[in-house]
This record gives sequence, C-alpha cells and structure tokens, in this order.
Amino acid sequence: MATASQAKHKFCRRIGQCLWGDPKCPSVKRPYPAGPHGKGRRQKLSTYGELLLEKQKLRNYYAISEKQLQIAYHKAKAGLGQTHEKLFRSLETRLDALVFRAGFAPTIFAAKQYVNHGHILVDGKRVDRASCQLKEGQVISINAEKSPAVAEAAKKGNSTIPPYLEVDLENLKATLVRMPQIEEIPVNVKIMSVVEYYAR
Repeated sequence: MATASQAKHKFCRRIGQCLWGDPKCPSVKRPYPAGPHGKGRRQKLSTYGELLLEKQKLRNYYAISEKQLQIAYHKAKAGLGQTHEKLFRSLETRLDALVFRAGFAPTIFAAKQYVNHGHILVDGKRVDRASCQLKEGQVISINAEKSPAVAEAAKKGNSTIPPYLEVDLENLKATLVRMPQIEEIPVNVKIMSVVEYYAR
C-alpha cells in the first residue's frame, strides 16, 4: 500500500509532533519541518489549510488511502446519527486499528502486516483484510501455532489499553466489549474538521 511504503514519520516532522506518540520518532528531537528553512517561523494556515491538515492527520494515523477515507466518510454520512462520531468509530473498529490498540503490534503498519499475512484470527477464523469492521463481542486473537514469532512479540506489548477493549495478553486475545466513545479514542485529530473538509 502506498501510504505504508512512504517514510512513516515524514508527516510527523511537518506537523512538529509524532502522530502515534513514538518516543523514537525524529520529530521528538527535531519538531520542525525538514529542509534548510524548517526552523523558520511556521506559516499561518488558511481555514482550508487547517481542515486539510486535520484530514491528513487522520488519514496518516490510520495509514489509509484517500479513497478509503472518502468511502468511510460517505458511509458515516448515510443514515441516522452524528457523522463525525460514526466516522471515528468506523476507523477505530477496523481490524488493523484494534490489533494495534490491543498492543499486539508495535505500530499500525505492523498491525496491517500481521493481518495481511494471516497471523490474526477473528472469532477463531483467519481474516486477512485489514479494513474488516469488528462488532461488539467479537474476539481478536493471534494464530500462535502458525505464527510463534508474532505471538512472542505480541506478549511484550505495553500499550495503554482503551476501556472499550478487554485484553488477555497471556492468551493473546482481545475482545471489543463495546463501541468506543468519541472522547475515548486516543487520536489527536479534530474530527469535526475532517467532516467539514468533506462537506465543502
């Protein structure tokens, strides 16, 4: 996928902070854009620029393509309920996002790779589609028999588990106990700005 193959922290340098809170991110030591003029005064963004930036932050955080985000937005816009809440929940309950959130993978990129390579089970069945949407009560696990190295690495996970997930690290299982509340999703993005960007 094009997003994953790019320099993963290039965008972090541009915004001056790491999207995923990685202490090893280059933006920690150099919180300014790359290049000879990176340390200069940051240019004030227009209203459109601010909306675009929030959209880019969301897309880069979940490492999805523009097309995928557009599809998620149009699905969230349809039917009842708040568009921004449905959009955020749909991204957060993707299989790759929950594998990352459960601490089974060190990064969202590794989570995608685990899923794509068939290391992840949902309710005991192999699922190799990172965009798979999970529902309340569904259980994610690692196929430890066929993927012992991945299972061993996952047991060393030390991420903060959000309240909507229940994780059994010993047995490498994570259950989506309920849909996440928008304020519980640990992503530093103004989701309303993303909705405003697409609603223009």
